[in-house]
Parts: sequence; structure tokens; C-alpha cells
Amino acid sequence: MQIFERYTDIPLRGASVAMGNFDGVHLGHRSVIDLARREGAPLGVVSFEPHPRSFFAPDAPPFRLMNKAAKRHRLAKIGVEVLYDLPFDKALSSLSALEFTRDVLGAGLGISHLAVGADFRFGKGRGGDVDFLQKHGPAQGFSVSVAPLISGENGPYSSTAIRAALAAGQPEEAAKMLGHWHRIDGVVEQGDQRGRELGFPTANISVEGLHLPRLGVYAVEFDVLTGPHKGHYHGAASLGIRPTFGRNSPNLETYVFDFEGDLYGAEVSVALVSFQRPELKFDSLDALIEQMHKDCEISREILKNA
Repeated sequence: MQIFERYTDIPLRGASVAMGNFDGVHLGHRSVIDLARREGAPLGVVSFEPHPRSFFAPDAPPFRLMNKAAKRHRLAKIGVEVLYDLPFDKALSSLSALEFTRDVLGAGLGISHLAVGADFRFGKGRGGDVDFLQKHGPAQGFSVSVAPLISGENGPYSSTAIRAALAAGQPEEAAKMLGHWHRIDGVVEQGDQRGRELGFPTANISVEGLHLPRLGVYAVEFDVLTGPHKGHYHGAASLGIRPTFGRNSPNLETYVFDFEGDLYGAEVSVALVSFQRPELKFDSLDALIEQMHKDCEISREILKNA
């Protein structure tokens, strides 16, 4: 997948693109991206970094389902050929709907077709909508199609509904809306190595800036994306603050089954398959180790049938 982080001097012209924030790349987002597929035109996505919500409310609690790397991995996996990951800054946020349509989509990116969701708004003061795009897009060289909202048994698929399912410890419900397991991607960092001392060495990744699912233990699928151990594994993961050892910053620690090797610095992707239990504070290390053995047995059984 080609990635451009600007909208000027773009060498690739004529892409058919879907536009949106696409946090989570859920089934509603997929319907917009699928609508952008056109024979003979590269399939593209126009998105924004940071998320506009973060730009306008930088002190708000973390809400993102995916970091930038995870979103890029998912878009590439579903066949997106070109990503215009535009910097959402003061200059871009100040553009009117007409200026954005003319200067960014038309003259800048030179797209041939644009697909958006029915509720899409853009431009300064959210002044543009799908009717505006359909009226002004052709003059800038591109046609426009609109994807209806996609709903399930509990209402429209949305990032908000997915966050709620994850916060409730229901990754299976989130997966129904996502169309895939919810994943947390990151680079394996060196931790305090307590897991190694307990006989359960873990791969630790940061969850900073992300919406936190319910804290606790999960059965997970674990993919190593880079390095000599690249591949697909199973494991048990603890998402939380490690209360047995005091109060710590939240992180995700995964014990990878049947694995030997050094993962420090590797890019990994952890899929939350099933929530097992909430995070607990143990009175002794022996009690913690006993529970960890049970957690791993339960995770192995769950993942046999996942």
C-alpha cells in the first residue's frame, strides 16, 4: 500500500477513494470502502492524522480503537492500494467545504471517484455534507457515491457501539460489528521482567492513547509482524495496571504459548478473542502463579474453537 501524508505534489492521480476517519475499520467503514472499488482505478482511502476529535479536544479521554499503525495494517489487509493520511492541523481544519473539495480532493489528490457514508460531514464548521459533494464534486473531476448506514440487531454499526462492547468485556460482540477481532498493535517493549521471574515471560506493548477495553485477562491471537519470529501464535494476555505490584500505567502483557525467542523491538498485533476474568490483586506470588496456570489452560481451550 502506498502512503501519502500530504495532498500536494501527488504523483498518483485518478484513484477511486473512500473518505472518513475509519477508526476500527468496522463493517460500516468496509461498506464505504467497498463502494469505492472501481475497475481500472486504484482503490484509495482519504483519512486524517491525528483524528479530528483529538485535534479539537486534545485533553479528552482516549477514545481511539486503533493507533495509526493498526489502521494502516487493516486497510492494507482489505486491499486498499493507496492511503492519503492527511495531517489534520490548523490549516486543514480552516478550509471551507468548497476549498477542501476543490483544493484537496480535486486539484490536490486528483481523485476520479469518492465514496462516503450517508452521515459524513466535513469542512470548517462541518459545512459540507453528501449533498454538497454530489453538487460540487463533478466540477472538480470526480463523481460521488453514498453508502447507507449499516445496522445489526442492536442498531447501526459505529465506533461508539464497539467501544461500549469492549468496555463491557465483550470482544465477541465487538467483533460482530468490526468484522474481525479487535486488535491492539504495537512494538514490544522491555518491561520489569516480573513475568519471566514467575515462569511466564510476556511480550509487553503500550496502550497509550487508546480506548481501554475492560481490564482483565483475555485469550488472544498473537501475530508477530516483523523480525525473525514473524508468524501467528496463541496466548493469554493481561490488560491492566498489575495491582499485585502496586499501581502502574496500563499496558498489555501477552504470554505466548509454546514460544521461545526474543521479541523486543518487534511489531506485533494482539487480537482480543475472549474475556476470561477481571484484573485481580493477589495476596501472594504463589496465588498469582496458580491463577496464571489456570488462565493459560482456559485460553488454550477457548482458542481451540475460536
